[in-house]
Amino acid sequence: MLLKRSSVKHSSEVLKNLNKFYKRKEIQRLGAENGLDARLFHQAFISFRKYIMESSSVSADLHIILNDICCGAGHVDDLFPFFLRHAKQIFPMLDCMDDLRKISDLRLPPNWYPDARAIQRKIIFHAGPTNSGKTYHAIQRFLSAKSGIYCGPLKLLAHEIFQKSNDANVPCDLVTGEERLFANEDSRQAPHVACTIEMCSTNTPYEVAVIDEIQMIRDPARGWAWTRALLGLCAEEIHVCGEPAAIDLVTELMYTTGEEVEVRNYERLTPLTVLDYALESLDNLRAGDCIVCFSKNDIYSVSRQIEARGLECAVIYGSLPPGTKLEQAKKFNDPDDPCKILVATDAIGMGLNLCIRRIIFNSIVKPTVNEKGEKEIDTITTSQALQIAGRAGRFGSSFRQGEVTTMHREDLAQLRDILGEPVPPVQAAGLHPTPEQIEMFAYHLPDATLSNLIDIFVSLSQVDGMYFVCNIDDFKFLADMIQHIPLNLRSRYVFCTAPLNRKEPFVCTTLLKFARQFSRNEPLTFDWLCRHTKWPLAAPKNIKELVHLEAVHDVFDLYLWLSYRFMDMFPDAALVRDIQKKLDDIIQIGVCNITKLIRASQSAAAPGTAEVVAEDFPLSGTQRDPRAVSERHGAASTEALSIAVEAAGLRRAKSTRASRLGGRQEELKSYGRGSLANRLLREGLLTQEMLRQLESEWQDQHRNGRYGFGSKRDDQHSSKETRKKRK
Repeated sequence: MLLKRSSVKHSSEVLKNLNKFYKRKEIQRLGAENGLDARLFHQAFISFRKYIMESSSVSADLHIILNDICCGAGHVDDLFPFFLRHAKQIFPMLDCMDDLRKISDLRLPPNWYPDARAIQRKIIFHAGPTNSGKTYHAIQRFLSAKSGIYCGPLKLLAHEIFQKSNDANVPCDLVTGEERLFANEDSRQAPHVACTIEMCSTNTPYEVAVIDEIQMIRDPARGWAWTRALLGLCAEEIHVCGEPAAIDLVTELMYTTGEEVEVRNYERLTPLTVLDYALESLDNLRAGDCIVCFSKNDIYSVSRQIEARGLECAVIYGSLPPGTKLEQAKKFNDPDDPCKILVATDAIGMGLNLCIRRIIFNSIVKPTVNEKGEKEIDTITTSQALQIAGRAGRFGSSFRQGEVTTMHREDLAQLRDILGEPVPPVQAAGLHPTPEQIEMFAYHLPDATLSNLIDIFVSLSQVDGMYFVCNIDDFKFLADMIQHIPLNLRSRYVFCTAPLNRKEPFVCTTLLKFARQFSRNEPLTFDWLCRHTKWPLAAPKNIKELVHLEAVHDVFDLYLWLSYRFMDMFPDAALVRDIQKKLDDIIQIGVCNITKLIRASQSAAAPGTAEVVAEDFPLSGTQRDPRAVSERHGAASTEALSIAVEAAGLRRAKSTRASRLGGRQEELKSYGRGSLANRLLREGLLTQEMLRQLESEWQDQHRNGRYGFGSKRDDQHSSKETRKKRK
């Protein structure tokens, strides 16, 4: 029987009692016992209150309880059964909360790997700074073993060990997300394998396993892969390499498995000196120098200025294909090559052997994303600074010692302080829900989306103090992006774990097309891929085209990655790998001519356009950490470049752009005084010929009455118009 809400005495009295119900600690405790944490409890109450206050009718039993409470004959606690019934209607998982809690219980990760627990493993931690030989000693044991697996953070490192093993007549296979190479011609599995850490097998037995860069177990996105390898590899000996800051955590984790850790400490093989002076000017560069920047625009600007001084430089940054990085490294390392300067991001921190004499930090602040997902600029950490600075003076190179300094004098003292600080100990190891766990969740919650399943899993998951659940924002982004496409859960999960940069629209759009074609059970052929990427592609004519080629390379990587998970649906991996190699050559041509591409981008840019390519972390829209006071120095060259571009395009500037740039009037006037011109000449952004042309154009504009940039004549005209209106 249903009764009208109007029969309840006073709606205001009902609302008052509902709010009293919500605030009672006993009710909140009962809600928590039934699976309603603070967030769910609040959401359930809002819905329950709305149901009572706005619904055209309420059930008879609830109507009676509400009347009793309003009349003083009942207690607000009597509403709880009705509240819980309503909560279960909007949160179905409450009916199976016990099962879901068991599935998402992450407190005993060692128990996930029974094969590893069945053997008594020997754990050896090789601890030391960069260039201390710790990985070398672990690899020597790897090579001498009957069988072994190397797990590294990068494809480049896996390739290096693969090559080194086979050169030493130790047959070794290569396994990365996008590639499989066999040492044996008949594709028989070799006893040794080098792989990226996500690809390691926890079922195959080995004599020796090497886990490189163990400190990355704390990485908010990828840390789970190191945890899985450390706890799950079936090897008699596990050789762990990394920073001493991870020793305590690894020892504690191994205590829970009943395994002891032997620590072998190493010292740096060559001295590293922090210089007493900053570089201050690119005129002071010398052979073997590496300038480290933390944005692509700084890479472009610095390399352009170096070229203006008649010097050649190699360029390395994260989004370049591995083959291009290796070619640029080879060019820089070659003593017979005229290229003696390297401009790079922190991508050189691991995975490349470089003959660097001196590391120069162009800036000591780096774009980051905080825990709220907001972009901000923050000072580099001690661990990051040591990893990068340690690349100077590599043992066995032509430089017996390394040096490190900054571009700007103001940054040097802070860099010295950063390098002098102890590296904070690694506190916790990352975890990630497995496909099996998510499938079990989906069984209990068949109507939930994959993104919601992940949210519920994380909210219910229980971890102890040694672990944390890795950031799953990228996973959820892809899950939401392909939610409308009909896929079974396992396939959907695989697509969502695909390694791609979600800041690259072209790559994300292509993944969407892949998923849509896959859902129709239509194979993604070589011809289909060529049509969608417009292959063949020409050499880039400007920076924008180079960036697009890098994105296409990532699309080919994505195809190859999926081809190993869905061989029937991505059948043309061999053909794609062939054109990817050709694309790699095209990108190499672009990078070798990068300064020409920058000039082409500048000449095509509208006046006032300072950036030649959109940044992942545009400095103009970020929150700035108070420690990041020196960020302005990293942007100084970009600002100068902006002014030069504005002046060069003066004749073409439209009135709207002129008004937008009016704030730089005084800076432009300083051309006549010579101070700004001298600075641009000194930084290589302006030549004497360009200066004469600018002066000529400026004079022409004055003679022809085209003043722009808020000129005196415009001001006079505006004043006359104002006086007319007043009259």
